Amino acid sequence: MRGLLRFLARNYFFLLFLLLEGLSIGLIVNYNNFQRVTFFNSSNSLTASIYKQFNSVTSFFYLQQSNAELAAENSRLRTRLELLKQSFIPIDSVQIIQDTLPAQARQFDFIASKVVNNSFIKQYNYVTINKGTADGIKTDMGIIGPSGVVGIVTSVSEHYATGPTILNKRWKVSSKIKNSNYYGSLAWDGLDPEYATLNEIPFHVQMNVGDTIVTSGFSDVFPEGIPVGIIEKFDHASGRNFFDISVRLLTNFANLSYVEIVKNNHLEELNDLQELNSYE
Repeated sequence: MRGLLRFLARNYFFLLFLLLEGLSIGLIVNYNNFQRVTFFNSSNSLTASIYKQFNSVTSFFYLQQSNAELAAENSRLRTRLELLKQSFIPIDSVQIIQDTLPAQARQFDFIASKVVNNSFIKQYNYVTINKGTADGIKTDMGIIGPSGVVGIVTSVSEHYATGPTILNKRWKVSSKIKNSNYYGSLAWDGLDPEYATLNEIPFHVQMNVGDTIVTSGFSDVFPEGIPVGIIEKFDHASGRNFFDISVRLLTNFANLSYVEIVKNNHLEELNDLQELNSYE
């Protein structure tokens, strides 16, 4: 203890200088927009780079499960191809149409990315991916995984992006019951990372345990029909007009390796139109 006190007394002026320097930098960042944006972009890039190095080591131990996920995804794609064959649409024609259509004729494109960091045990969980502005990533782009919805991009640097997942109490997903098309908002209560709650579904709607919940398509972030979860249970509380619906999420956030970023090619057009309506 005496040694610590002697150290503090001997380096009092230097420590005071560091304290005042840190306080000055904090004030500059907090009260100047340009410096604040530059600081957060730089810190996000540095943090993401560290996560990438750590993830390159840990991901080695999950290769077997990642391969299983990729095999399952390939199986689903093959099933869709078979359905196209059965509908008498030549597969080559589908590919040619997709490759020759201009981006603006396709509302949504998908950009493959790898997860370099992901949290799921906090109240406000985020995911970080290894694609950024250099790859065409922008804020407000949706993030989906092999099983369904993951999150949304809110912060981007040159080579990385990050954003909240479904397991974040500040974010909600516009969702609907696939069989009935009744829609509401899906939110996480901060408790179990495997379950969320679908709100605003009227009590007269017919549903069953096991019904699939998908994206509604009413937002600019996700296409309609992206899987979200499965109804685990539901209850009509007395005196309320809406169901309490517990949804088991399809995405396994404890083992999330690869995702796709949803790029809405019509987003600027939609925003311009909505801005015009806001002035009326």
